Amino acid sequence: MNMLSNNSVLDTTGDEFDQDRRRFLGAATIGVLGAGAAALLPREASAVTGNEAIRPFRVDFSGERLADLRERLIMTQWPDRETVADPSQGVQLATMQQLVRYWRTDYDWRKIESRLNALPQYLTEIDGLDIHFIHVRSKHEDALPMIVTHGWPGSIIEQLKIIDPLTNPTAHGGTVADAFHLVIPSIPGYGFSAKPTTTGWDPARIARAWIALMQRLGYARYVAQGGDWGNAITEQMALQAPPQLVGIHTNMPATVPADIAKALQPGGSPPSGLSSDEMRAYEQLDYFYKQGLGYAIEMANRPQTLYGITDSPAGLAAWILDHDARSEELIARVFDGGTEGLTRDDVLDNITLYWLTNTAISSARLYWENKLIFFEPKHVTVPVAVSVFPDEIYAAPRSWTERAYPNLIYFNKLPIGGHFAAWEQPELFSGEMRAAFRSLRRSI
Repeated sequence: MNMLSNNSVLDTTGDEFDQDRRRFLGAATIGVLGAGAAALLPREASAVTGNEAIRPFRVDFSGERLADLRERLIMTQWPDRETVADPSQGVQLATMQQLVRYWRTDYDWRKIESRLNALPQYLTEIDGLDIHFIHVRSKHEDALPMIVTHGWPGSIIEQLKIIDPLTNPTAHGGTVADAFHLVIPSIPGYGFSAKPTTTGWDPARIARAWIALMQRLGYARYVAQGGDWGNAITEQMALQAPPQLVGIHTNMPATVPADIAKALQPGGSPPSGLSSDEMRAYEQLDYFYKQGLGYAIEMANRPQTLYGITDSPAGLAAWILDHDARSEELIARVFDGGTEGLTRDDVLDNITLYWLTNTAISSARLYWENKLIFFEPKHVTVPVAVSVFPDEIYAAPRSWTERAYPNLIYFNKLPIGGHFAAWEQPELFSGEMRAAFRSLRRSI
């Protein structure tokens, strides 16, 4: 395991540089949150002992580690300015220099560290790895349990804004009947979960771990939600069909029909007779496959080669920003002084988490492990709810969605929002969760 006991550091790989790493990483410790934290667990889970024990977790990186980050930012070696006036060559120099300047001089990691430590966080060993998760139970006992999974280049940071609206709905325009108990895990190799040291941790294996986690927490009925890798993992949970899982929601569904996938191959052209929504989705996918897939190809083929993003925080930030065109544009506007769904601190909270946990490459390996065709329908038969945000990599048309999910119980197109929907538009996202699972609550 990569997570040690109390007051120990993350990421002990046993290599020749381990002592220096220990000196700089500081402590991401498993601390005692007090009796109140244990009280938030179901009674069944709190009694578990041994390898299946659920241990409180606390984040506490050393000042030395944060100082090292600032020194590296100061020493950034910048490339020449791009030779075009747009981002067609990648994340623009001006955006990166604004980001690094703010990161170095104004950003305060301790704020998000305090927010995380105000939440009930835990570790538990599943299939040989320590899995980190946030677990917030609603004060409403009849709340619907839901496990929510992030993607890349996201983290548990993505879901922080939806915790109170979903667990405490009466304070956010909802009713008692809208309440959720939330479980928000870190994918293995991401954030505070341990890093796999052997191959095999693909979406199906992670899905098995999530099923084990919800069983360990004592939930007899629950739903699951995810986008990006979170969707792939959530769909695999549905395919494994644990009887406790009564339905899923996705904001990045896998719906692309076989004829569309074939047409998107090099040299292809869109089939005739597409509706306006289908044509828009086709064009979005065509652009992504031609212009936006480079990061995924590199991580799927050669993740270990990406030493630069583990050694340079500026390099890591640029790699994370260049995920999809709409998100990059939004973040560029944020660092240019614009007001968007994300703030500069939001963006840097997530990037800094990757940096401090040294998970740039361990997270990238999920692309190498994956053998699924990402947008290909997986023949999920459990009840499925879908929310379509317009600036997602592609906005799934209802026609494709109904064919991909024969048990579609909810479909809605939102007016705004992109790839990081819960993070960018938490109010809209929370409303979608309430609406999506309303019919399932009545049947449980």
